[in-house]
Amino acid sequence: MDEPGAEMPPTARAEPPGPAPGAGDDRVLTVPNVITAVRLACLPVFVWLLFGRDNRAAAAALLGVLGATDFLDGYIARHFDQVTRLGKVLDPVADRLLFFVGAGAILIDGSVPVPFAVVVLARESVVAIATVVLASMGVRRIDVTWFGKAGTFALMVAFPLFLAAQSSVGWRDTAEVLAWVAGGIGVPLSYYAAALYVPLARAGLAEARSGRSPASAP
Repeated sequence: MDEPGAEMPPTARAEPPGPAPGAGDDRVLTVPNVITAVRLACLPVFVWLLFGRDNRAAAAALLGVLGATDFLDGYIARHFDQVTRLGKVLDPVADRLLFFVGAGAILIDGSVPVPFAVVVLARESVVAIATVVLASMGVRRIDVTWFGKAGTFALMVAFPLFLAAQSSVGWRDTAEVLAWVAGGIGVPLSYYAAALYVPLARAGLAEARSGRSPASAP
């Protein structure tokens, strides 16, 4: 019989249950997911402003806001513990749609130089197709690099500025110069980021085929 006041052996002590690993991952209604959903819902409004209302200035302003808030949902998710499985899928889908719809609509409108738009959309198309193919082969999602984020942000600045340069705003000449500056930064960064994804994709594909534990990305 144990003496009064004697401590229980460590193996016998009851521990309060902690949160399950990955708790909250299946949440749907979070602030980042709402922001992403609102950004997606604004894309038809952008198209309506550009083609329905023939208001390039308003369309450029809306697209600029959508591009500028690209980082907001991810920042909130990471810093306020609101990362979800839905958000991991929805956020890149929103970014791709923003690119294809925004850049494609501006290209159809004739407000952006065709070679510039083709170079950008070609890269985005290849990345989108590669992402789907790799996912279908069981490769884990490759995290976006800093170069990719910076390139995407610069291009999201460039396209609204090209549109503004063809609108009724009084600073059209300045908008065009700034568009070329942002585009001149964004295109090289985005292509460099795409080149960095190649070895990561190969490593992920090898991991998926062999079942080995993932190697740390540089």
